[in-house]
Amino acid sequence: MGMRQKGIVITVMLFVVVIIFGGFGWYQSSFADSNSNPGSVDDPIVTKGYVDSVVAKLVQQELEKVGTIGSGGSSKIETVTLPLGTKLIVADGGEIIVRTGKAIAYSSDVNGLSDMTDGIDIKPGKPIANNHLILNPRGARGVEADPKQTRGLIVLVRGAYKLQEP
Repeated sequence: MGMRQKGIVITVMLFVVVIIFGGFGWYQSSFADSNSNPGSVDDPIVTKGYVDSVVAKLVQQELEKVGTIGSGGSSKIETVTLPLGTKLIVADGGEIIVRTGKAIAYSSDVNGLSDMTDGIDIKPGKPIANNHLILNPRGARGVEADPKQTRGLIVLVRGAYKLQEP
């Protein structure tokens, strides 16, 4: 190797050493001198755990808001036992699932209930299949036990409802 090549190699090696030690030292010292708090506007780097906790808190706040909107109905599913002859009237947007017994649709007008499982409209007085999700789109509508049977119904209800005695 000639003298000139040795000089170039030494220069490159010195340059690499300066960059590695000098560059990283400068990089680390600039962050070490920072007076910002982790997660603040000055230091926006945060951990996944912090983000998860903030998002969970926001989701919980939104879920609490949803439970208080509308007619005061609950987003919780309740099991309701209907004696024979009693009507279950569900608030607008309420959901019903008939679990046991034979049910028929009830409505104070000619409009029916939405069977979300089959995608059909159930007219008043028509049978409702068990284990189908039934939606009350609006108005005083619900279910009652088929008068041809000898017992009542057990239904699952989500939303505000009332029982109407005969």
